[in-house]
Amino acid sequence: MTSQLTAYITLICTSGVLNLYLCIHIFMKRHLYSNITILFFLNILCSTIYCFGSAFALTASTLEEMKYWTLIQYLGMPFSPPLGLLFVMQYLGRKITKQRVIALLAIPFITVIMVATNDFHHLHYKEFAIHPTLGLPFSVIEIGFWYLVHGMFTFGSMFVAFILLISKWKETSIQYRPQVFALMVGQFVPMATAFVYLVGLTPPGIDPVPMVIWITSLLYFWSISKTRLFAVMPIAKDAIFHSISDGVIVLDEAHHFIEFNAASKRMFPQFNKSMLGQKFEGMWRTVTGDTNPLQLDSIGVTQEMRLKEHIYQVRTAPLKHGSFNKGLLIIFTEITELKRLQSQLEQQAYFDELTQIYNRRAFFQQCEQKLKHVRKTQEPLSVILLDIDYFKSVNDTYGHLIGDQILKHVAQVCQHVLGKNALFARFGGEEFVLALEGYSAEEGKEAAEQVRREIESQPLVSDDLVISVTASFGVAQALNEQEETLTQLLNQADKALYEAKENGRNCVYVYSARKHLIL
Repeated sequence: MTSQLTAYITLICTSGVLNLYLCIHIFMKRHLYSNITILFFLNILCSTIYCFGSAFALTASTLEEMKYWTLIQYLGMPFSPPLGLLFVMQYLGRKITKQRVIALLAIPFITVIMVATNDFHHLHYKEFAIHPTLGLPFSVIEIGFWYLVHGMFTFGSMFVAFILLISKWKETSIQYRPQVFALMVGQFVPMATAFVYLVGLTPPGIDPVPMVIWITSLLYFWSISKTRLFAVMPIAKDAIFHSISDGVIVLDEAHHFIEFNAASKRMFPQFNKSMLGQKFEGMWRTVTGDTNPLQLDSIGVTQEMRLKEHIYQVRTAPLKHGSFNKGLLIIFTEITELKRLQSQLEQQAYFDELTQIYNRRAFFQQCEQKLKHVRKTQEPLSVILLDIDYFKSVNDTYGHLIGDQILKHVAQVCQHVLGKNALFARFGGEEFVLALEGYSAEEGKEAAEQVRREIESQPLVSDDLVISVTASFGVAQALNEQEETLTQLLNQADKALYEAKENGRNCVYVYSARKHLIL
């Protein structure tokens, strides 16, 4: 055995041993990794069989032994590239289906059968013989039809895996790029070596591919131990990134648009990969039509943004790598439905369902604030209670449907007269209440008279019915020096209202503590 042949065998055995150790290492630590290791393990196992088969083929002393060890090589070599492609696809998040697995492994299985039965049909090797000049264990072959099919498929599998990895490079985070680089080299080295072998630039009678596989094995060892291949992968990051329900936009230090997740694409369908690299402010205006720029410098501050019929809560957070600021995250949470529900709950909690004006609770809440304010400013405040006259008789005569229409009618008339500055609410039943900030008792009386006249002059018209409506009013003024409670003030207005009813209805009475009541 020549020293050159010994060197060949040593290199091939080194590749085989390293691959075998890699297989054992992955198998022993499989509980620490995800299911993706199964494809990688099978890929490396097939490479191991290929390497050891090649090494033993170089020790053959007869043509039959060469053919035997060649068959052993083909138990591993045809399967390694498609398994490597399947692993890369799974690593990058491509869907691995049963149909794809069968399609990619069908040709390797046929190749094994073709090699095993080649002496009967010569479709793989037209000729397989001992090299006439170099002798054993070197061989000379004349390739057949199936050898071409197998060769193109093998090269194509490695090439496609390599291209898939290259296409992922740009959008892969820096911390994951060493993993991708190791896998790229793992595909490129045997592919390039096989190409050199097929064009006849390697020593005759020798397959150089198993001699260089040790390079990829060392890279895989390094990637598993140093970059946590199988434990933390870009696909894991992508799966989390794209499964987040919040929209996430990633900007670099100069606020260039560099990444977005699936949720942000759903929120803003105009986003596409061609926009990556653009300045965010200009791109954002173009995409959304929003002329109000987001406050990108307000780190940690929550903003609220409305775009057409959608409402978003927007947060910004620094994107850091170690202690270095690498950019900015903009996080969008759609709160349209939440706002709708809040508005609905507020409507139910603070508005009367029938008349759509404030209810008793809302009146108390807001009027308490008005009382506190006028005590500080020493301004007057008047509270007016109004009650629809003979409402029970109307209900009994015309029914509750007409009664409801009267309540809505009175509410609308009052709103029209009072305007937006008055605090106006339904107090209960046929009774309404309003608070007028800045109005003395006399001014409150004048306002109540205006409302009374409007109600009296505008009967309810419903179908063929014309129903006259009147109301009685009681007015009370808050005296700041006494600091009455709102309940006490309402009680005073109620006493004035009672007096108005006792004195013929459809009139206004003002409460006076000294005279008790004056008209």
